[in-house]
Amino acid sequence: MTEDAITDHFIDLLPGGHFEVADDNTFFFHNADNKFPFATLVTKDSEFDSASKLDRPGVFRLNIGVGKETFHALFGEQEQTDIDFTALDRLMPHPVYGKMYWVCVINPSDKTFETIKPLIAQARSLAVARDRNK
Repeated sequence: MTEDAITDHFIDLLPGGHFEVADDNTFFFHNADNKFPFATLVTKDSEFDSASKLDRPGVFRLNIGVGKETFHALFGEQEQTDIDFTALDRLMPHPVYGKMYWVCVINPSDKTFETIKPLIAQARSLAVARDRNK
């Protein structure tokens, strides 16, 4: 799966929403307020997030905010300390935002992307619901 193909999927999913590109990273929002993305595509390390070693050629990470129940269903309630955050094509807790119930996958294959499409839809639904409850 390429970054462009993933972005195209999000565009199809985002009636009324949009995405912003900043510093080669893409942020997906369900509406135009730009307050908090429900998913991101990150293409390089930063000073606060380098666990995935995104500075490798051709490497990017898809991040998705899935919510507490889904996160615990996927990974359990115990903090996992033995995760290889550099592994390609594997769904895992986000190395920094896992505590906020975000998941990630580095360079997802077509097959892996198909399996996480429901997580993407759920993340968007959670963002919509969060705004409705304000």
